[in-house]
Amino acid sequence: MTRLFYFLYSWLIFVPLMAATTLVCGAICLALVPFLPADRVARYSAVPWARLCLLYSGVRVDQFGHHNLQPGQSYVIVANHLSQFDIFVLYGYLGVDFRWVMKHELRKVPVIGICCEKLGHIFINRSDRDAAIASLNEARVRLSHGASVLFFPEGTRSRDGQLKPFKKGAFKMAQELQLPILPVTLTGTFDILPPGTARLQPGHQATLTLHAPQPIPRNEEDVDRLMKTCHALIAQPLTHACPQALV
Repeated sequence: MTRLFYFLYSWLIFVPLMAATTLVCGAICLALVPFLPADRVARYSAVPWARLCLLYSGVRVDQFGHHNLQPGQSYVIVANHLSQFDIFVLYGYLGVDFRWVMKHELRKVPVIGICCEKLGHIFINRSDRDAAIASLNEARVRLSHGASVLFFPEGTRSRDGQLKPFKKGAFKMAQELQLPILPVTLTGTFDILPPGTARLQPGHQATLTLHAPQPIPRNEEDVDRLMKTCHALIAQPLTHACPQALV
């Protein structure tokens, strides 16, 4: 009976509400982009969109570690990736003006793709190395006035909830841009919408943990060391029940 209820709720209530909210917030975004800075446009459109979608799905977000943020500081943010709901949690509650590094296929998603482009998010073609490098070079000019850039360093969603090895791209960018690295852990989102299924499980709790920023990598040895350090930090709340103790 519970499964039937969740199925009916997902398709008769959640999906129509999410679609309507996406259309309305997308229209607000496109209307404001010519007149306001991207961070303010996101605050008035993308943040409410993310929080409303979480509300519709009955997800409560607990937050830890926001005291680690320094106002006005740009970061290279690295976060684990468990589910599509990571997008809602990060956009809704991270509290940082950031530009996402995302696969170029998402540019084709109706409403969301064009809004992400107008807000300055970064589309990467992973199959074309030169195009990917050019996209990252373009990203550098967007990181001003405290804006940050966000990577999922695993490269893709975890299919089993376990943290995968990191790729170097985010850490190399931190070295090139001379920016500190902000590790972020997401927990709980895997259970809300596991990869490979459209079966929503409402009523879960998600947790967003911001760890202490890591120093700017100065050389290749620093890149390798910080990649391992950030992997260990992000992994901790995934295996501990009390993230408060880790920040």
